[in-house]
Amino acid sequence: MTMMWNVPVKDIDAAIAPLRPDADSDDRLESFAVAAWSFLVEPGDRVAGALVRRFGAGEALSRVVARPAASSLADDELSAADVAEALARWEPRLETPALFRSLTSAATLGIRLVRDSDEFWPDGLIDLGDNGPRVLWVRGQVESLPQTSSSVAIVGARASTGYGEHVAMDFAAGFVSRGYAVVSGGAYGIDGMAHRAALACGGTTIAVMAGGLDNLYPSGHEELLKRIMNTGAVVSEVPPGGAPTRWRFLQRNRLIAAMAGGTVVIEAGYRSGSLNTATHARDLDRPLGVVPGPITSGQSAGCHRLLRTNPAAELVTSVADMVDLMSGSVSAEEFASRDSPETIRVLDALSSTPRELAAVAARSGLSEAQALVVLTALESEGRADQTGERWSRT
Repeated sequence: MTMMWNVPVKDIDAAIAPLRPDADSDDRLESFAVAAWSFLVEPGDRVAGALVRRFGAGEALSRVVARPAASSLADDELSAADVAEALARWEPRLETPALFRSLTSAATLGIRLVRDSDEFWPDGLIDLGDNGPRVLWVRGQVESLPQTSSSVAIVGARASTGYGEHVAMDFAAGFVSRGYAVVSGGAYGIDGMAHRAALACGGTTIAVMAGGLDNLYPSGHEELLKRIMNTGAVVSEVPPGGAPTRWRFLQRNRLIAAMAGGTVVIEAGYRSGSLNTATHARDLDRPLGVVPGPITSGQSAGCHRLLRTNPAAELVTSVADMVDLMSGSVSAEEFASRDSPETIRVLDALSSTPRELAAVAARSGLSEAQALVVLTALESEGRADQTGERWSRT
């Protein structure tokens, strides 16, 4: 291939080399393609994700640049109407000079491109599927990008109170002392306090931005974000030149929830953006801890709403509570308080002596299909074991 997006390969090599200094020519071509996709589409674009998964970034880009009939890209997952709508919204961004200005800006600032095939790619982003990014723009230490087993997200109100800031600092310091990286959004309030506390304790912290890394936002946190780069990283899925729009903030929140092994919400107004991060954590089946606040404080109204309405939300009052939640360390008494009638019946039907599914179903008074669903859930909680075709209680 000598051209991509009507650009000679030598120009692509020159533009990508500063962003991926250790890459070979083939890698740079594919890296150019994923960078182009992040320029073409808004975060979370499912159609783009499906096409890149099917064809690879380079081939998918070449097909789109050729302005194909929508039907030629449709399949069982994507209808022709889906593809046609996507092609129409991508068309205004098929602008080579603007893309190269973005790449030049990235090179000037020392930004690195990290692809989903790279060693330091955050493993949690895989769970976003076709709605996830294929590339991250990174300022700072690439090797500090978080893995779910050793990171936690701390989010909360921008207009935080002294109570919330105290809790955020205490939690961030506690997580760092246990070896966790702290992931947050770099905003004023709770986010900023969590980042500062992690830095003060010599820990690693990651700030996830909603816009391009050429314009650090909010501007009042520019110095804080630059301090984060010294030992951690500031990242975005939006290329340089991209503005931090409301939509991109909402999509940014899914990255925070996905990157971390669990999310803690510390202060949130009734309609706080932090509740959006909590929703993403729930949808990704990540542990979700919520810190309660004074019932008279509007800045904790969203936390109390989460605890009241979101079954995935767990009340936490200490770092130890959240670590237990993320490790799945829950007491038998806590499990029992949540058990459904069907779960109680299956537990009563089990013993330390393995029993076949039919026997468990008969003893519990459930169908075999119902009993199997409950048994599978109990196994995931460590309360039941399967040996061959038999089940026992742990």
